[in-house]
Amino acid sequence: MKIKHLYFYVFFLFLACQPTVDNKGRIQIVCTTGMIGDMVSNIIGNQADVVSIMGPGVDPHLYKASRGDLSLLSNADIIIYNGVHLEGKMGSIFEKLKNRKLIYKVADGLEESDLINNSDFVGAYDPHIWFDLNLWSKACLHLTEELSKVEGLSKDSILTQGKTYAQEILRMSQWVKDEIQSIPKPQRVLITAHDAFSYFGKAYDIEVKGLQGISTASEYGLRDLSDLVNFIVQRNIQAVFVESSVSRKALEAVIRGCKEKGHHATIGGTLYGDAMGEKETKEAFYLGMVKHNVNTIVAGLKKETYEK
Repeated sequence: MKIKHLYFYVFFLFLACQPTVDNKGRIQIVCTTGMIGDMVSNIIGNQADVVSIMGPGVDPHLYKASRGDLSLLSNADIIIYNGVHLEGKMGSIFEKLKNRKLIYKVADGLEESDLINNSDFVGAYDPHIWFDLNLWSKACLHLTEELSKVEGLSKDSILTQGKTYAQEILRMSQWVKDEIQSIPKPQRVLITAHDAFSYFGKAYDIEVKGLQGISTASEYGLRDLSDLVNFIVQRNIQAVFVESSVSRKALEAVIRGCKEKGHHATIGGTLYGDAMGEKETKEAFYLGMVKHNVNTIVAGLKKETYEK
């Protein structure tokens, strides 16, 4: 074992042996992503302290836990993560802590039939479940039931708050459907840096295509770039969309490739894919992030005429 890895492992064991410390005597809940943290905050209200370790602009596919994260996880009473290999590099940490902590997977609230299989690997499911708001609402209700059983939390309050938030998500889902349907069918094509929007496409009837696979850890080649350029030119697509947690360089190369073929395409805007917006903005909340994404997509794709 390399010295660096040995030190990291010993440091983790040291933290894992420390008792939970909370000067305020409040339950500590640690979530991985902002989307999960926002859901939990809406379910819990002010009954516990909720923190998300992956902030704005952070790519969970590539994320490695820092020493500070390990300290948070070690001192947490409850840990909540996606559960469909979104936080792939943190899986071993959750395994080490599962016998000492209450650990919940958001995806446990879904049926296998709800999940989209990654065609590259049988049984490897797409983790971006929050982009189908109907599924996210379903997951919210399941997590609400689980958290309502936690000693020290008010069952009635959690059930009320969780069900209320799940209904808010469903109402937003209907709005998303109406907005996306307002885009003429030939123009209803969403192109992004990586394939994070398959659930979104399936739920709201919009064709989606990403340059990379479902994980940003996968690499794309010149053939992938060329194929995407040809697709855009053939379909006369006017706009592609970058993501806040993924470098825009790849899609800028796609735009240049289209230009070389005499087709004018532009960056239609920035979407929040695997991470939410900065603090103190509407996009720092899940529903605000969804609204921003949909408004950006509609503005980029819904044009009166497409020039030939």
